[in-house]
Amino acid sequence: MAGGVVAKNSCRKDYPGKMTLFVFLTCLVAATGGLIFGYDLGVSGGVTAMDPFLLKFFPSVYKMQEESQSTNQYCKFDSEFLTLFTSSLYVAALFASFIASTVTRVFGRKWSMFCGGITFLIGSAINGAAENLLMLILGRVFLGIGVGFANQSVPLYLSEMAPANLRGMLNIGFQLMITIGILAANLINYATAKIEGGWGWRVSLALAGVPAAIITIGSIFLPDTPNSLIERGYEEKAKSMLCKIRGTEDIQMEYEDMLEASKEAKNIQHPWSNILKRKYRPQLTIAILIPFFQQLTGINVIMFYAPVLFQTIGFKDDASLMSAVITGLVNVFATFVSIIFVDKVGRKMLFLQGGIQMFICQVFVGSLIAIMFGTGGQAEISKDYATMVLAFICIYVAGFAWSWGPLGWLVPSEIFPLEIRSAGQSITVSVNMFFTFIIAQVFLMMLCHMKFGLFFFFAGWMVIMTIFILFFLPETKNVPIEEMILVWKRHWFWGRFINDEDVHVANDVVGTMT
Repeated sequence: MAGGVVAKNSCRKDYPGKMTLFVFLTCLVAATGGLIFGYDLGVSGGVTAMDPFLLKFFPSVYKMQEESQSTNQYCKFDSEFLTLFTSSLYVAALFASFIASTVTRVFGRKWSMFCGGITFLIGSAINGAAENLLMLILGRVFLGIGVGFANQSVPLYLSEMAPANLRGMLNIGFQLMITIGILAANLINYATAKIEGGWGWRVSLALAGVPAAIITIGSIFLPDTPNSLIERGYEEKAKSMLCKIRGTEDIQMEYEDMLEASKEAKNIQHPWSNILKRKYRPQLTIAILIPFFQQLTGINVIMFYAPVLFQTIGFKDDASLMSAVITGLVNVFATFVSIIFVDKVGRKMLFLQGGIQMFICQVFVGSLIAIMFGTGGQAEISKDYATMVLAFICIYVAGFAWSWGPLGWLVPSEIFPLEIRSAGQSITVSVNMFFTFIIAQVFLMMLCHMKFGLFFFFAGWMVIMTIFILFFLPETKNVPIEEMILVWKRHWFWGRFINDEDVHVANDVVGTMT
């Protein structure tokens, strides 16, 4: 509907939406791009805790850490330099995501994934063979570039390949792979830390090449999305691919919407300046606030305390492993809950339910920690008490794993029109990486100063973000990706930013889509 008016109560025919083996396999291979991000999230914390690694690259940090005998559970030894090194990946990923935007738009989603895999592979090789700090940092930069490219292109690819009624399930495969990567890295760290000779850290860092090789090789064989093919002028190939991934010849309606979106995209020469226009204000706001809120859920403070509590209930030296494995398993299995229900109950319901669950757990854990450690940070904890706190931590992790974890990547990847989709996803990735970096820098300092109050700080943010979702996030389940503009046009608040002439969808359309 070029320049038409959205009919409030009319409804259009749904696109074909069955799952084909071809779509499942392509989305499964593409989703493995999440493994590289997950593996790095899991491996870096474990490696920087290994004494041989610190002695080789950060001897002064190792010395200060050995001299620090504080038993205060709020104020742990904190090396800003070591934290800065670990977080450098996020800065590299932030800048790489903007370059990835152009690659994704001009050459296609699959080649952006390939760039991410190959640079991550190079980074893992450099880090595994590192002999000095310069090599280590160079390796981190390459890893960051790989993460930036993969996180920019994979969610887009999944959202474009999937049928509208299965888009949530298939897209969340990316988050599932992230959680599997984290769990695998934690198990590998535990095994390599026991290697005699002090070179176990090399194995941990070098094994990052395995998930990198999977996405690098896999991306070569992946087909391009129909949306990307049309955007680059391959209309017949796009039509053929659309028939193949939908498993039917009845694709004309969806194909025409893609052609209409492509016409709009071709009129846009500078996506970065166009994304600031008033008509894109709703999508831009969501693309910034969703990853911002995701980093303020408090997942970091919860995961930080888990090893302390596992040690209390008797796991001794294996406390960190058991913490990582149990919370990691909860993370993986709870993600399946999201996969099952995201296209049935919708994104909004999972956001709201998960937000309330996480808020309650933050308040309970904060209160229990306050009673346990007080403001001094020192106390003997009973096993029963610690077990109760751990139960709330696992419930919290589950809530995150089926709401803000996967939906933080899904929703921004499906809301932008084709003409600014790559730029919009880059903004999402860059905001996510920027605030991941900031939280990593200030987290331990905030914990030391705010003590148990930090739990309530994040609980307050949970209230704010849940209210925002309730009033300002429209439901996007089952809506064809090239018709998403209609969702914003109908919204009570965002509709005022979109004029009738801004709505471009082929055929006569729609009101409510469910």
